Amino acid sequence: MLKYVNTGIVFQEIPDEVTLAINISNCPCHCPGCHSHYLWEDIGLPLDAGAIDAFVKEYGPDITCFAFMGGDNDPRGVNILAQYIHEEYPQFKVAWYSGKTVISAMVDKGDFDYIKIGPFIKHLGPLKSPTTNQRLYRQDEHGGFEDITSRFWRTR
Repeated sequence: MLKYVNTGIVFQEIPDEVTLAINISNCPCHCPGCHSHYLWEDIGLPLDAGAIDAFVKEYGPDITCFAFMGGDNDPRGVNILAQYIHEEYPQFKVAWYSGKTVISAMVDKGDFDYIKIGPFIKHLGPLKSPTTNQRLYRQDEHGGFEDITSRFWRTR
């Protein structure tokens, strides 16, 4: 079962979107240098369709995107929630931040508008670092995914 610990409206996780980031617990990745160790524990409230409905009621007018931050312990559960959002609330985009290097075969990537993959490797840096191993992909109009990681890199 997916559980979430907290949420926040963020502006930097997904380019051009006002995103409700949902921090999911019980992360199996345990990346060295992780800034969210508390998410390694199996804690929090159930993350299900009822929780999504409550988020829409509370934040709906203020957001354009949902981002599942984690959920690698139950990728199929994340996929089911992505499908639910697209079916019930088609006005919202759906993103998934996964710490894995590949997306599970149990997941239909087409249910996501954005997918970030890659564990955090401290010496390579986060998405905003040009040396990062992490990648953010956006689904294009043909159902393929384009790497938009460079959108995070500032040029002077």
